Amino acid sequence: MKPAVHELAKLAKERQSENKKYFDKLKKHPPRDLDYQMLEMHEREFKKTDCLQCANCCKTTGPLFTSADIERIAKHLRQKPQQFIDQYLRMDEDNDYVLKNVPCTFLDAENYCMIYEVRPKACREYPHTDRTKFYQIANLTLQNVAICPAAFNIVEEMKKRIPVK
Repeated sequence: MKPAVHELAKLAKERQSENKKYFDKLKKHPPRDLDYQMLEMHEREFKKTDCLQCANCCKTTGPLFTSADIERIAKHLRQKPQQFIDQYLRMDEDNDYVLKNVPCTFLDAENYCMIYEVRPKACREYPHTDRTKFYQIANLTLQNVAICPAAFNIVEEMKKRIPVK
């Protein structure tokens, strides 16, 4: 299934209860080879997914910026870290730095990231479906299926391939 971006939120909402139950069970009894299986599904999905055709993550959400991200990006933009913060970032309710605005300031008209080589860690790792100890980020994954078609597809494949008790 290749859900259209405009259908993702609706599909994710329809499957929210099913997905939450699945992840609750997965957390309690993760298979020993879960990370291996996740990496395999992630790699297979991203062989057929072109993020440049979508960029919904960049259009609808903003990443967290770590101190290292801020230093690296500011240097790349030839700014002082505080200048970068003042110009582009704000503190969220969890005291994390996030973008002041979405869509991302650094996304161009062709869905290319203008700071791709120095982008934040959260962007490099998105949608986090190849992360070790994957079962620990169930809530994040449940959010991402509403944003990222690849994450949606990976979760649908998980439910078919990885039975839970």
